[in-house]
Amino acid sequence: MEQYTNFAKVYDLFMDNVPYNKWVQQIKDILQAENIYDGLVCDLGCGTGTITESLANSGYDMIGIDNSYDMLDVATEKKFESGHDILYLCQDMREFELYGTVKAIVSRCDSLNYIQSLKDLKHVFALVNNYLDPNGLFIFDMNTVYKYQNILSDNTFAEVRDAASFIWDNSYDSEKRINEYDLNLFIKLEGNTYKRFEERHVQRAFTFEEIVSAVESSKMVLESYVDADNLKAVSECTERILFVAREKGK
Repeated sequence: MEQYTNFAKVYDLFMDNVPYNKWVQQIKDILQAENIYDGLVCDLGCGTGTITESLANSGYDMIGIDNSYDMLDVATEKKFESGHDILYLCQDMREFELYGTVKAIVSRCDSLNYIQSLKDLKHVFALVNNYLDPNGLFIFDMNTVYKYQNILSDNTFAEVRDAASFIWDNSYDSEKRINEYDLNLFIKLEGNTYKRFEERHVQRAFTFEEIVSAVESSKMVLESYVDADNLKAVSECTERILFVAREKGK
């Protein structure tokens, strides 16, 4: 089953509890501390373009990359409504290409957890480094092993809205650190009928040490890391870590 096909139609509906404004402000604070107030910025794994649009609204020249045509269709609709000159590219982040370098690359909402091997993660980070300006920044977050083991593992989540509902079943393999979740969507059609759709998503839990090794192998330098939820020091109960890495040579 493909990921983010039918889910794209209702993705924003169910993500209205995600603190996008806080995340965008975190990104802007990091960029502006480096006197980056404009210029090219790439949103890697941009989804429906919520963060991309917000950064464009703040004066950045945005490029959005995602491997889902359906998600990018929604992002493109937002672009037409806002009038922002955003370049959207449908590419796998493991093979993404840009036309030149950018001041920063951002990747939020655990997009990088969809990478399923350390080898591929290192390759993605090498591509990031390749497309960053000298001393450019890579701002990204990733879910922790703790989150998969203690929050998501073998749990079922459900939510009911007027326009759509979902049932989200998780299955976590602690040895492989692979989390599979089956998503059953019920989307309202005309005439008050609902159609069921199914998707399967697979994410990988990387250890902190693996993430650091991926940064180092790419020749970037890890500048900082904090708990993404409160910007405090990372603890054993941290669910998502926000990292900042810097380009230091190709």
